[in-house]
Amino acid sequence: MAYSKGTYALAISDRSGVAFKYTEMVKEWTGALVHTSEYEPKQPQLMPQRHAPDPQALHNPRPARTEFSVPHMLPLNPFRFTASSTTIKVFSPSHGRTTADTVRFRDSDDPLFGADVDELNSASGYSITVVDDDFYTFVVTTAPSSTGNGGGGSVSAGPVTITP
Repeated sequence: MAYSKGTYALAISDRSGVAFKYTEMVKEWTGALVHTSEYEPKQPQLMPQRHAPDPQALHNPRPARTEFSVPHMLPLNPFRFTASSTTIKVFSPSHGRTTADTVRFRDSDDPLFGADVDELNSASGYSITVVDDDFYTFVVTTAPSSTGNGGGGSVSAGPVTITP
């Protein structure tokens, strides 16, 4: 069906009831036929943005990595010992160890026990007893021949087995 152009036609506004030229009439978003001077666009509050939830999952996640135990350098000459006592005290600031941990000392070069330096560099390590945050003790089989603070030279303390 063909419609006329409405060049000379009039239309009544649904909003005001006033007659206007048909060609000047527009349809609002509500469906009302109104004059262009009465037209009101749709309010932005009536056109809310689509809400998308925040993403939660990660693409290609990886589990948390467990750090390997590594040896730590002790301060220079960390051992404290007494003649005829098999208990050796170790100075290791903020060591973070717990009682019954096994610690292996490496590269001890000061002979606390006469010529037997291998006593401290035992491959099986020593079970320690924590004294405080900076000191722990361990027991050796041979007692040192003298009393002193220091000894050991530049020593590292760490796990018995080092994982690469």
